[in-house]
Amino acid sequence: MDFEANLAPYAARSAVSRGRRFAEPAPASRTEFQRDRDRIIHSTAFRRLEYKTQVFVNHEGDLFRTRLTHSIEVAQIARSIARNLRLNEDLVEAISLAHDLGHTPFGHAGQEALNACMHDYGGFEHNLQSLRVVDKLEEHYGAFDGLNLMFETREGILKHCSAANARMLGDLGQRFLDKKQPTLEAQLANLADEIAYNNHDIDDGLRSGLLTTAQLDEVDFYARHRREVERVYPGIAGRRAIHETIRRMINALIVDLIDTSGQRVSAAQVKSVEDVRNAPPMIAFSESMDREASQLKRFLRQNLYQHYQVNRMTSKARRIIRELFDAFMGEPRLLPPDYQIGLRDTHGADSERVRLQARKVADYIAGMTDRYAMREHRRLFTVEEI
Repeated sequence: MDFEANLAPYAARSAVSRGRRFAEPAPASRTEFQRDRDRIIHSTAFRRLEYKTQVFVNHEGDLFRTRLTHSIEVAQIARSIARNLRLNEDLVEAISLAHDLGHTPFGHAGQEALNACMHDYGGFEHNLQSLRVVDKLEEHYGAFDGLNLMFETREGILKHCSAANARMLGDLGQRFLDKKQPTLEAQLANLADEIAYNNHDIDDGLRSGLLTTAQLDEVDFYARHRREVERVYPGIAGRRAIHETIRRMINALIVDLIDTSGQRVSAAQVKSVEDVRNAPPMIAFSESMDREASQLKRFLRQNLYQHYQVNRMTSKARRIIRELFDAFMGEPRLLPPDYQIGLRDTHGADSERVRLQARKVADYIAGMTDRYAMREHRRLFTVEEI
C-alpha cells in the first residue's frame, strides 16, 4: 500500500529519501517516516520531556506546559498545516516530536548556563544535542547507537548550525555551508513550533498571574481577537474567554501560513525536493502577520520571560547547572557508572581527555529533568541528602 500516493510532487517521500546511516529492511506496514515517529515516541529522551520545563519550572504547577505537552502541540499544529499543503505529515510529526529532545532542564536558562560551562570544550546547543540524542545517546538497538533515523528527520531536527559544526557533520551539515534549504516539512515544523510556544505561553502566563489581560490588550493581535470573542459571546469571561481568544489567534496564524506558503510554492514552481532545497524559504507568514507575530514575541520577552519572578527561578537554575558541571568536572567519579565509561581509559593528549569528560558531563546534565537536576544538586551539596 502506498501511504504517500497523494502527496504533492515537492513533498518528502520515503522512496526517494537519503536514507538511514545504517541500512535496515524496509518496514512492511508503515512508511519509513512513521517508523521514525514511533522510535521517537518510544525513546527515553521523549519520556523525559514530561518533566522538563517550558517557561515555568516543573514543581511550580501541574497545569503549565512542559516540553512534552509543547512537542505534542507542535506536532498537532504541524500536521494540520502539512495536510493542507499536501506535505508529508509523518515526517512533519517526527521532526516536531523530536525537536526538543536535547533541551536541558530549566529551559533556555539551563541551555545558556551549560553553553557557558562548555565554552572551552566546544559549546552546547540544544539542536545539536537533539541530534546527538537520536544519533548516539539513545540505547535501544543492538546493531547501532541512537535511533538510526532517516536523513530528512535528522535534517529537520537540526534547525541551526554554525559553519564549524556543519563541517563536522558531513552530508547533514552541508546545506548550511551551501546556503540551501531543508525540506518544506522541516521549514513547517520550525514555524509550527513558533505558533505553539507564542500562544501557549500567553495561556501559561495568564494562568500564573504573571501576565494580565489588560497588559495583553497592548498587543494588537490579541486585542483584536479578544474583541471578536466578546462580540460573539457577550458577557464571556475568565478561562473560557482566554481559551476562545487564543484558539482564534492560533487559527489566524495557521490559515495565514497555509495561504502564504501555498502562494510561494506555486510562484516558485518547484517540482521536487531538490527544487525546494535550491529555492528561497517558502514556508512563511505574510508580511502583515509576521509583524503581528513579532510584536507578540517582543511582548512576551519583555513581560513574561524577563518577569522578576521568572528571573529569580532562572538565576537559581543557572547556579544549579554551573555547580553540577563544576562538581562533575572536578571529580568525575561522582558521575553515574554509565557516564564514567571511557574516561579513565582515554589515551592521547590531556586536552582531549578533558574535552571528552566535559562532553559526557554535558550529556548527563542535559538529559536531566528539572526535578532530577534539583535532587542531584541536593545530593551533592546538602549533607542531609545521600
